[in-house]
Amino acid sequence: MAIDRWRRIRSRLLQDCRVFRLNEVKFEREGVPAPDPFYVLNGPDWINVIPLLADDRVVMIRQYRFGTESETLEIPGGMCDPGEEPAVAARRELLEETGFTADALVPIGSVHPNPAIQSNRCHSFLATGLNRESEPTPDANEGFEERLVPLSQIPSLIAGGEITHSLVVAAFYLFGSRQSG
Repeated sequence: MAIDRWRRIRSRLLQDCRVFRLNEVKFEREGVPAPDPFYVLNGPDWINVIPLLADDRVVMIRQYRFGTESETLEIPGGMCDPGEEPAVAARRELLEETGFTADALVPIGSVHPNPAIQSNRCHSFLATGLNRESEPTPDANEGFEERLVPLSQIPSLIAGGEITHSLVVAAFYLFGSRQSG
């Protein structure tokens, strides 16, 4: 059974924030408008980087997240700047958040963070051949604590609730899928 295609008939900007734009969007299907509008967050694509050292440890960062008002254990990540390719953003975020550069940066996949209400994608990369070039340079609202985590411990950290950021979990899943498949 085929899914009927929806067509956007109107979009109205409700709020323009620093990291996303909130739009009210009306759709129709077969000429019949949907009874209620939908609300869509339009924002830049995001990136995540799994920085893997030669000894199979992952360079991770612990940082405070304002949305959950808690600290999280994550891999480097962030937003693509306007017109910036995901791989370029990945190299930039890796350097800013860890002080490392990478000899090799391999795309391992991308996901839609929440296709019900968001229009962007999150692109994940594996960084190898790491070289410490500088100290991390966090933004004014960021602060990091570096953690070197054995790759073999990642599944138990996810299962045990130590790694809870869904896009970080997705990045490790994409990486694991490439390793086993």
